[in-house]
Amino acid sequence: MIKVGIVGVGTVGESVVKILEKNRDIINARSGKEIVVAKGAVRNLNKKRDVNIPLTTDPYEIVNEPQIDIVVELMGGVDEAYNVVKKALLNKKAVVTANKALLAYHRYELQNLAGDIPFEFEASVAGGIPIIKALREGLSANHIEAIKGIMNGTCNFILTKMEKESVDFDLVLKEAQDLGYAEADPTFDIEGFDAAHKLLILASIAYGIDAKPEDILIEGITKITSLDFSFANEFGYSIKLLGIAKKINNHVELRVHPTLISKEQMIAKVDGVMNGISVIGDFVGETMYYGPGAGGDATASAVVSNIIDIARGGKCSPMLGFKKPLESGMKLLNIDDIKSKYYLRVLVEDRPGVLAKIAELFGNLNISIESMLQKPKEKSKANLLLSTHECYEKDIQKALKELEKLDFIDGKPFMMRIE
Repeated sequence: MIKVGIVGVGTVGESVVKILEKNRDIINARSGKEIVVAKGAVRNLNKKRDVNIPLTTDPYEIVNEPQIDIVVELMGGVDEAYNVVKKALLNKKAVVTANKALLAYHRYELQNLAGDIPFEFEASVAGGIPIIKALREGLSANHIEAIKGIMNGTCNFILTKMEKESVDFDLVLKEAQDLGYAEADPTFDIEGFDAAHKLLILASIAYGIDAKPEDILIEGITKITSLDFSFANEFGYSIKLLGIAKKINNHVELRVHPTLISKEQMIAKVDGVMNGISVIGDFVGETMYYGPGAGGDATASAVVSNIIDIARGGKCSPMLGFKKPLESGMKLLNIDDIKSKYYLRVLVEDRPGVLAKIAELFGNLNISIESMLQKPKEKSKANLLLSTHECYEKDIQKALKELEKLDFIDGKPFMMRIE
């Protein structure tokens, strides 16, 4: 018998208990063991929960309990979760977690602590999509050339609605909150931090690189308007919040931001709350992974699959998939050295000479304009929408600062990258 302790019996934790009970026969047959939940830890014992297991408010009762074999960490957060998981590993207990924030900051420390102790985290990225197993095992023969992922269902729901129904951001966000897709405080999702944590986990498995959220480019979706979708549609693009990782020689480029992407690409067709991740290997080519990225049942499904792997006697050592460092010694590419095409929206005074001065400014910074649209606005003003050929991030940022200084520019120019 395998005894499981769950630290954090919320939506996902309840679903883990439900799956283990409802699908007991097939789970026991596939694992070869009887798996039971021995105890759960919660913050509030008075809150009604749809589970029939012993509960405690002390997570250390679970990690210190000799009879418990697997600790499932679903409490969220970083520091407290790290201490709980660390203690579980020191007690030689296998660990399963869905906590992407914990792994974004402490994955390498936890890998060192775990050693040969099973440590699984499939549910930490893209919910029910088995992307961790695909990268760590299925694609292990390949150099990973690039990863492009829609990894946040809240943002994808909002952007899909804005694109298809021409609705403003604030209204769609309110709808997402009413439907339970967005939190009361949605900052973590809509500013790109959730997707960034997930991208960092994937980048460690793909490239063996240790980077923190503070080290990479992260931008959210709050400043996107219907005008941006108008331009995107005109030129055959969709707008998606993407997590992007690319191998550039012995450097890795990591960034999360709203992106104009060709409607012909498979990932552009991923709509609503669904997640989609494209992985390009040097021998396999492009592979695509699609499915629910959040929700109690989908996330719990991934948690239980990890429990089954451990019950079978499976070990993945080390947990991030590298037995020794890559000879190439992959390093994080400086943000300034990222190269991309760019889209800009600039509110200008509608008078002669404006376009010429903007083109001159861009030319002086070695930025070539590819296309341009002008949308009239009231009071003798116009929205100028333009895209560039590929250039360096440092040059486009310099251009944005110079644009703000021009006397015919109203407000702050808005920029998105084109993939």
